[in-house]
Amino acid sequence: MMEHTAQEVAEWMLKELQTAGILRQEQAVAYIKAHYGERFIYVNENGNESIDKEVKKIFKKLHGGRAAWERDGFFWGWV
Repeated sequence: MMEHTAQEVAEWMLKELQTAGILRQEQAVAYIKAHYGERFIYVNENGNESIDKEVKKIFKKLHGGRAAWERDGFFWGWV
C-alpha cells in the first residue's frame, strides 16, 4: 500500500473546501481517517480529534489566507 503524505491530505482539504465552500472538521477528520489513515489525526488538549499540524500548515499555505477557521462552528470557510 502506498504511503500517503501530509501534502496529499492538505490538497484533499483544499479541494473539498473549493467544492463545498465549507469544510467541517468533524467530516474532514472522519474522511482523513478512512482514506489516509489515523496518523494524520491526533487528540487535542480539549479531547477532540484534530487534523495533524503539518497537514494544517500545508493547507494554510495552499489556501494562502483565503480561508479562515471558524472556531465556534469548527469549520473552515472562505474569507
